[in-house]
Amino acid sequence: MAGIIVNFCPTGMVPSKMMTAHVPVAVSEIVEQVHEAWEIGITIAHLHARADDGRPSASGETYARIFDGVRRHCPDLVICASTSGRGGIALEERTEVIALRPDMCSLTLGSLNFVAEASVNTPDTIVALASKMKECGVHPELECFDLGMVNYGKVLVKKGLVEGPRYWNLLFGNVAGFQPTLLQIGAALAEIPAGDFVGLAGVGRFQLAVNALSVSQGLGVRVGLEDNIWWDEERTRLATNASLLGRVHELMALQGHTLISAKTFGDHGFYNTQRFSRV
Repeated sequence: MAGIIVNFCPTGMVPSKMMTAHVPVAVSEIVEQVHEAWEIGITIAHLHARADDGRPSASGETYARIFDGVRRHCPDLVICASTSGRGGIALEERTEVIALRPDMCSLTLGSLNFVAEASVNTPDTIVALASKMKECGVHPELECFDLGMVNYGKVLVKKGLVEGPRYWNLLFGNVAGFQPTLLQIGAALAEIPAGDFVGLAGVGRFQLAVNALSVSQGLGVRVGLEDNIWWDEERTRLATNASLLGRVHELMALQGHTLISAKTFGDHGFYNTQRFSRV
């Protein structure tokens, strides 16, 4: 499948309105910015929900409102929802969104430390999330921050908990994980099973460098304010989701790459077939 997968991550769990007015927090803002990104060109929308006070939320009701709005405006878009345990969200809450049967849900394949907090994902929790996704026809977005997580993902594949087609999201630049060096990126890519889809993400000031490397190699790209709120490495200008996404498209155009459309990707096996309608 020639072309580049663009995985759009507009919100995340960390950026707040105090950090940047550009981050979408309310349901209407998230839907509006996903629609804008859809018109620019994206393959997947990696979505997080927020409560009315702006804090991260795992509420199935809030996610349902986001999904309804996105599907109304972007009917073919591949929707991926977060099941993050960052901030101590309980397993029962993390599975609410899976029951809504989006096309994909994130599955972080281990525990890790961020700069100021931990994301705890015990083996039992990972297996429970993977099992719920399989039951509901949801494809895991296999999130890896180090080589151990890639290996654990392959263990789940061997056990039959993760079936094909598979999409791996490798994240570089976190303080306690993969660093965005050619050696570490190459080592990570060498561990991905042949025939699987893979995208690379750069955290914070590394986003542009990793985006550029991904495009140069025809690999998937993850981009958005979830990972980086700044346009430049010197942090002199706040970015918008549209500006970050537009820059990726400029990189693609310079190197003659085209977007893998959401419909092409979805029809390749990533749509949730348990849903009766795409709208």
